[in-house]
Amino acid sequence: MPDIRRVFVPSLLAGRVALVTGGGTGICRGIALALAAVGCDVAISSRRPEHLEPTVAELASLGVRACAAAGDVRRPDEVAAVVGQTVETLGRLDILVNGAAGNFIARADQLSPNGFGTVVDIDLKGTFNMSREAFPHLRERGGVILNISATLQLLGTVGQSHAAAAKAGVDSLTRTLAAEWGPSGVRVNGLAPGPVDGTEGVRRLVDAEGRSAIAQQCPLGRMAAIDEVAAAAVFLCSEASTFITGATLVIDGGLWLRSGSALGTPPT
Repeated sequence: MPDIRRVFVPSLLAGRVALVTGGGTGICRGIALALAAVGCDVAISSRRPEHLEPTVAELASLGVRACAAAGDVRRPDEVAAVVGQTVETLGRLDILVNGAAGNFIARADQLSPNGFGTVVDIDLKGTFNMSREAFPHLRERGGVILNISATLQLLGTVGQSHAAAAKAGVDSLTRTLAAEWGPSGVRVNGLAPGPVDGTEGVRRLVDAEGRSAIAQQCPLGRMAAIDEVAAAAVFLCSEASTFITGATLVIDGGLWLRSGSALGTPPT
C-alpha cells in the first residue's frame, strides 16, 4: 500500500486548508489523514461528533492544524455553520471533499420512498449543499472540489437503486459544476472507489460470496485499500492535476469492467 509521504512531497499542500465531510471514518478519514500528511490543514465534518474527535487528534499529530465541525449536509443552515467554522478556525478554504454518504441493501420493490429519498438527500443534495456554500471561499484563490462517488451506477447493481441513482447524480453534478465554476478558478472532479477493504460499507454490503467474486473478477485480484483511494484523492486535490476538471476517476482495479455483480446479492 502507498506511503503517502514517499509518494508525494511532504509539503505538497502546505498552507492549504481542506474540509472533508464524513472525514471521521472510513475512506474519508483516510483522505483527511493523507491530506494532512502532505501539509494540508484539515477540518472534518460529520453528523455525529463522536466520530470526529479521535480523527482530529490523529490529524494534529501529523503537525497540521485540525478541527471538527459537526453538521448534517442535508440541512443548509448546518452546512453554512460547518463552512463558516472551518474558515473562522483555519483562516481560509482551498479544498472541499464531499464524502458524506449513506447506504444499505434493498431491492427496489422493497425500498420505501423515504429510504430512497434519504440516500439521495445525503449523497446528492448534500454534495450540492456543501459545494454551493463553499464556492465563494474556493474561488478566492482558485480551489478544488472532490466529490466521492462510487461504481454502483456504472452497471446495474442489484439492491442499490437508491445509492446508484444518487451517485449518478453526483457524477453529473461534478461535470456541470466543473463547466460552470472553471472560469472562476475552481476545479471539480470525482473519485469513484469500488469496494474498499476495511470500510463499514464492505462489512455491511459485501458478504463472503461477494468477496470471493471480487477476487475472481477483479483484474488486479483484490479490493482497494483505503490508502490507495486516499493517494488518488491527494493527486486530484494537488497541483499535479491542475488541468483536470469534470473528470471522475474510477479506482477499483478494473472490477467494474468485468461485472456489476460483485456485491453480495440481497435475499428476495
